[in-house]
Amino acid sequence: MIEMKTRTEVDAVDAAGTVVHDILAAVREAAAPGVRTADLDRLAHRLMREAGVRPSFLGYHPRWAPMPYPGVLCVSVNDAVVHGIPGRTKLRAGDLLSVDCAVHLNGWCADAAFSMVVGAPADPGDLALVEATERSLAAGIAAAVPGARLGDVGHAIARVARGAGYGMLADHGGHGVGRSMHEEPHVPNEATAGRGLILRPGLVIAIEPMLIAGGTDAYRHDPDGWTLRTADGSRAAHAEHTIAITEDGPRILTTA
Repeated sequence: MIEMKTRTEVDAVDAAGTVVHDILAAVREAAAPGVRTADLDRLAHRLMREAGVRPSFLGYHPRWAPMPYPGVLCVSVNDAVVHGIPGRTKLRAGDLLSVDCAVHLNGWCADAAFSMVVGAPADPGDLALVEATERSLAAGIAAAVPGARLGDVGHAIARVARGAGYGMLADHGGHGVGRSMHEEPHVPNEATAGRGLILRPGLVIAIEPMLIAGGTDAYRHDPDGWTLRTADGSRAAHAEHTIAITEDGPRILTTA
């Protein structure tokens, strides 16, 4: 069931989203050659405790996963697209890093992600992939206006991503957000314009394009059961915001 949010409830998601923004900004600043992905996770967990929020990922255990998720961030490097588990891996100059974060504040969740190149030099292909992923996200958000349909959002995302020659992680997309981290509806990253759910004020969703260099959509699971990697070793990038549909257009809830 799709739950529409009141203005007060949207504001509550926005408050959680501000914390997510601040944590991701701190993680971005801390990401440097020699830093372990677990170090980024510990930093985020400390900031969550200081902010009085609950990490939404920690202990999350969907039916398909072999174990509860053990971190507060998803930290994916190079050919890992999403759901990378933080660990002892040290970041290297030129790594393509994607970080996903979600928290609950006073019972309401917000979810966001970014990608970046660690240190220097940065491969121009990686920079172009990150930029295209961010443009895909911006296009999806711009399409999320009252009276449009979910298909319009997916069409806008895919038009940018496919137009730039990138693949898109098969079978994955965004989702509704609210009291739970994953609610209805599913938000496709590729769809037919004019089709699907009509967007109405009060709908809160996470839009999250996941682009793959090389044009493939295929992926494989790591033995950990969580990390999704590109099938051919191509690099990948991920960007995400939680937004609300309002009478005045899309409102991004995971910004400062």
